[in-house]
Amino acid sequence: MKIALFATCIVDAMYPQTARATVKILERLGHEVIFPTGQACCGQMHINSGYMDEALPVVVNHVNAFEAETYDVAVAPSGSCVASVKHQHPILAERCGDAGLKARAEAVGAKTYELSQLLVDVLGITNAAEQLGSYFPHQITYHPSCHGMRSLKLGDRQLDLLKSVSGIGVAGLPEADQCCGFGGTFSMKNADVSSAMLEDKAENIESTGATLCSGGDASCLMHIGGGLSRTKSETTTLHFAEILASTIDEPVSVTGEVLVGKAGTR
Repeated sequence: MKIALFATCIVDAMYPQTARATVKILERLGHEVIFPTGQACCGQMHINSGYMDEALPVVVNHVNAFEAETYDVAVAPSGSCVASVKHQHPILAERCGDAGLKARAEAVGAKTYELSQLLVDVLGITNAAEQLGSYFPHQITYHPSCHGMRSLKLGDRQLDLLKSVSGIGVAGLPEADQCCGFGGTFSMKNADVSSAMLEDKAENIESTGATLCSGGDASCLMHIGGGLSRTKSETTTLHFAEILASTIDEPVSVTGEVLVGKAGTR
């Protein structure tokens, strides 16, 4: 397949290794990955914060960027951004009375998948060790982000893929379905509430004894990782794409560093 990578703002700016891991996984499966160069923000934070007029040109840009390329499907390593593209973009276009934009946004959204959706539902990947060569000999726990869980109905796709990685240990996270408190601008507008939610999430992660917490949204992992670091915790966070991309020949450490040589030797 020809697959368009929707990198998302935070991955492009702060976690490019997650985008590279996504490309590695797809190319390992024999697919061609392209990068629509006109892409920028999807407008999720604008829309979530009520800035509808300001969000409109951002949404138009996203639609234009992905219409400009020829591809079979688009993929993003982010449940929240894909939820925005699939659900918020058509709603915003309809609110603005632009039926043409709504139809175009729906067409782009219909071809856009979150990474685990694409791997499981479209490409038939159910065993990461056997089909991707994934190897990650560490104990982890897993946080399901709200948009992926509630808007995209991802269920256990990400978790099941992680459990199928060779060498991995996955500890159950208490109150896993509880929000980490990020919520984009929510964490700034409601800092005290956000911090209290983060504290609960960090305590639950620590209780598992896991080396790291994985998940499917870089924004949530950034928030959780910040909370853990402020308590001097040795537990870190890592996107599930980077774990799936890790192999015996090219292993990834718990900090996301690609190591040289086999079995994690430098």
